[in-house]
Amino acid sequence: MKMPVIKRLVETQTLENLVAAEEALLEEQPLPFEVEGEDEGEKLTHIFAAIFILNHMRENGSQFKDALREYTKKVRVSIS
Repeated sequence: MKMPVIKRLVETQTLENLVAAEEALLEEQPLPFEVEGEDEGEKLTHIFAAIFILNHMRENGSQFKDALREYTKKVRVSIS
């Protein structure tokens, strides 16, 4: 998971575009836009993170940094 990639997705893509990219990856279709990542799993992680962050920002009126912090908290909890 690379934070600069996630930030770039949040800044350049709409929620709808990210959901379309998620669906394309899950259906093994070409992505509608470039997503950096070493493999499909990392690309999917970046897309999931960007979707979570955009939703969090929209629902809570929060800034990117706060939404990113919430996402990383969730990741840490799921790992431990």
